[in-house]
Amino acid sequence: MIPPAAPRPAQLGPLLACCRLSRGWSQQRAAAELCAASGVPTLSRHEVSRWERQRRVPGGFWLGWLAVVLDVPLVALAEAAAATRRAGSTRAAGPGRAARVGTPPAGRTGPGRAGGTTRGGGARARATR
Repeated sequence: MIPPAAPRPAQLGPLLACCRLSRGWSQQRAAAELCAASGVPTLSRHEVSRWERQRRVPGGFWLGWLAVVLDVPLVALAEAAAATRRAGSTRAAGPGRAARVGTPPAGRTGPGRAGGTTRGGGARARATR
């Protein structure tokens, strides 16, 4: 007999929304809690919305603070983030937008991306070219 396959980890956006809503928090409240816990005052509810809609996937720094604030194991969030990244872009094509899957936004290159340069175009980046 073949053992049942391990359940696939949930994608991050729905997991974050579920955890936030189970606490009765708005996106604004979640952002405020993250700002207070992390000491970074610039996170907005718009970023929380982007994470939940999977327009962006938070990096390790924010995953750690999300785990603390939402009282969710970091491993669960990291697995969900990895599953979301593996699934690729979920951006819907809107008016005047073509859907791009697996293609970085124009002008944004960095380690592991085509072009091999760092992000930005500041004075330091120009001076080293």
